[in-house]
Amino acid sequence: MTASQSPAEPEGAGSPSHLPELRASDADRDRVANVLRDAAGEGRLTLEELDERLNAVYSARTYAELEPITRDLPVPDGAPAAPVAAHRAAGPAADAPSWKTGFGILAAFQRQGVWTVPKNFTAFAFWGGGKIDLREARFAEGEVRIRAFAIMGGIEVIVPDDLTVHVKGLAIMGGFDQRASGPGTPGSPKVIVSGLSFWGGVDVKRKARREQKKLRKEQRQQGEIE
Repeated sequence: MTASQSPAEPEGAGSPSHLPELRASDADRDRVANVLRDAAGEGRLTLEELDERLNAVYSARTYAELEPITRDLPVPDGAPAAPVAAHRAAGPAADAPSWKTGFGILAAFQRQGVWTVPKNFTAFAFWGGGKIDLREARFAEGEVRIRAFAIMGGIEVIVPDDLTVHVKGLAIMGGFDQRASGPGTPGSPKVIVSGLSFWGGVDVKRKARREQKKLRKEQRQQGEIE
């Protein structure tokens, strides 16, 4: 492992080790712990904060749990302390389907599971509906645009909470929810949702990835047992 690698990043960029749900090793945890100790020595963390974060480091089991611990601290060469979840979404998935459009006319369409999101995706619902779930998706580009048009219908867009989102659609006698707009983790893909709703609605939501929900559930159960 070289000095230029990130604190919780194993060797071999582009390998499966960049998946945030992958189990972290003792060396990964030690590397993040060293960043915390250096930060405390520089006065960036109090001793109480250091102790709290070290406990979190040594109880962390995956990269997804390690990454937030040093998100607000500088690390060697300006690299993140652990691989961000955006790495998981980079690049198309082998053998996964890819759609450029979704139409719900007196019916409903779904785009979910593992699929590759193209640079531009168009959704249209007329007296029908559609669901675009990006939580398990891979991205062909670092920035994707979803154009959603709901005419007397509804379209739901679900974006993982670690992605950057910009919603700028127009609603006429309908709704185009823009509350999901906001930054994601550094280096995450950007999702731009635009379009029009007329007597209908486009609902953009942020939700945790399924593996993150599973980890949080396990942590709560362990806390109750202990």
